[in-house]
Amino acid sequence: MSKFTKELVDDYARKLLIGLTSEENKMVLDEFDYIDKVVSAVSKIEGIEKVEPMTHALDDFEVSLREDVAQNSVPIEDLLRNADEVDGREIEVVKVVGE
Repeated sequence: MSKFTKELVDDYARKLLIGLTSEENKMVLDEFDYIDKVVSAVSKIEGIEKVEPMTHALDDFEVSLREDVAQNSVPIEDLLRNADEVDGREIEVVKVVGE
């Protein structure tokens, strides 16, 4: 029995504020089942627990971070001049989620 159910997918979709049709729900369930099968197959590989996780496919991958230097930014008043509705230092926007 799959650990993923129609109700579980519907619950997550509701929490993410997206609506799923029955076809979309089935598609998500099929994808979850496929992912579950792949993970199950990988976990059956002998000695897999001894393999160190990698962060990049290339051995010579190197990250160079830039110096963190503080810089002056644009004054907030200049930025807010472009907004239609302002409340103090915040931009007011139209409510798009919920009632």
